[in-house]
Amino acid sequence: MAAIDTAATDTAATDTAAIDTPAIDTPAIDTAAPLPTAVTTTPDSAAAPLPVALITGAAGGMGGATAGRFLAGGWRVAMVDIATIEPSTFRSVAIAADLRQVDECRRAVFEAVRWGGRLDAVINAAGVWTEGPADETTEQEWDRVIDLNLKGLYFVCAEAIPHLEATGGGIVNISSDAGIQGNAGAAVYCASKGGVSILTKALALELAPRGIRVNAVCPGDVETPMLRSQAEIFGTADPVAYRQKLLDGYAQGTLARFIQPAEVAELIWYLCQPAAVPITGANISIDFGLSAGIS
Repeated sequence: MAAIDTAATDTAATDTAAIDTPAIDTPAIDTAAPLPTAVTTTPDSAAAPLPVALITGAAGGMGGATAGRFLAGGWRVAMVDIATIEPSTFRSVAIAADLRQVDECRRAVFEAVRWGGRLDAVINAAGVWTEGPADETTEQEWDRVIDLNLKGLYFVCAEAIPHLEATGGGIVNISSDAGIQGNAGAAVYCASKGGVSILTKALALELAPRGIRVNAVCPGDVETPMLRSQAEIFGTADPVAYRQKLLDGYAQGTLARFIQPAEVAELIWYLCQPAAVPITGANISIDFGLSAGIS
């Protein structure tokens, strides 16, 4: 097993509000302004509007790749991040939000639906990494990781439920191989991602009668700017050796490489397509066999 997992570190440091990030000063939601009526026309209807995906952590590696995949597939995309995003097409919108705050989670969903008129998929890709001895963990560090990786994800899902029910939509959460197995030296991160994995199953059972599917994707180490930053921060002055130690944990040996963000995005895309309707409550590994066992 690799010493470190980076499934949640798909985002650049700025898009996860990892450290010393001030809260975004945003106006309160105007509840007097009603949301558009959810559209329930079938996908093959000529009058059907393009489906809408809300993607958190969209300024980062996996979130950005996923946004690109959905845009390439003809969807409209609401890109949520604490960092600044410049929409690349009229079919996308940027929503700045600090997802450590429950009100911000609710506002992000509200603004996405107000913009798109519907909501067909939620992809929770925002996340932050940490590692270190458990007996040295501070309350601040615990809160920093749990508030974004688990609490923020939960309340984005919760706020999206009625809108997804109206369209028969679904949720894809990015968990981690560390969300389905232990990872020495990363207890806080494992707690956050383990929560995501079992939360995904619980929500899938709860929401199945309402026509909403919920799945999690569990990547291993993904080649992103955050992985490089992680190696620099935690690599004890030798980020190259840190990255090599990660690769040494894979069964591929000399053929081992890091997962590409586009590979994760392709799996997420599939899980949101009609062909994947039977799949719900699944934690799907995409990790070169890292979580399969000891090789």
